[in-house]
Amino acid sequence: MPIPYRGRLAPSPTGLLHIGHAATFWTAYQRALEHQGVLILRDEDLDPQRSRPDFAQAVLDDLRWLGIRWQEGPDLGGPFRPYRQSERREPYLEAWRKLYDAGAIYPCTCSRRDLVLAAGAPHEDDDEPLYPGHCRNPLGGAPKYDSPAGVNWRFRVPDGEAIEFVDERLGPQRFVAAEDFGDFVVWRRDDVPAYQLAVVVDDAAMQVTEVVRGEDLLKSTARQLLLIRALGLPQPAYYHCELLRDASGMRLAKRHDTLSLQALREQGRSPEEVIASFATG
Repeated sequence: MPIPYRGRLAPSPTGLLHIGHAATFWTAYQRALEHQGVLILRDEDLDPQRSRPDFAQAVLDDLRWLGIRWQEGPDLGGPFRPYRQSERREPYLEAWRKLYDAGAIYPCTCSRRDLVLAAGAPHEDDDEPLYPGHCRNPLGGAPKYDSPAGVNWRFRVPDGEAIEFVDERLGPQRFVAAEDFGDFVVWRRDDVPAYQLAVVVDDAAMQVTEVVRGEDLLKSTARQLLLIRALGLPQPAYYHCELLRDASGMRLAKRHDTLSLQALREQGRSPEEVIASFATG
């Protein structure tokens, strides 16, 4: 008997949704409809400095205006609540402890820039830099820790191992650990779990069977597959969407305020017009 399809929308309430988000979320919605499955909305409000309640409400309003409907979420509840990452600390701590006990992670005192990037999904123009390994094998060994607070924690990637998966849209993918990406942050020194760890834990807990997101996160999938293996979690399928770009070829981001769904609504654009603008390419 096939496993029932469970997809997810995973917006971060750090700004207004733009047309690029709309394209990806519309694809996730269509994939769930095609599979007669369940669609979850998860509020990825990990970053305490940038996440705002008004942005979280705007996400719900914009998605409903676009015609997207979900069956579980912070507004609807569901069997795997809470659906806000800021309310899901315990599962993340359990995952940290499992990785720590297995020796899969280590404390790191390097690079403030990495800490900032780790809370959000790393995209093609701000991907986490290849870590040089300064804290990987400290002289005299690392001290014992009872909690993750106070330092960054990095996952120790298996140097030279090829991480392979088949994307539902793009086909076979291959990334080599320590060449395409290095040891990556799973917990920040300000005691906030990083994007890579949180999404892996939540997708497994919410029984997500397919992850639909932008193709700028292909490399993150390789990182997350290593976490999935280390934590003994089920692996979902992956579908990475083509990115929408501006006239200069740059990926659309929340800084493109004129292309936010809110701005398009205020200009009098209809949901059908917005959908047609990306559905037809």
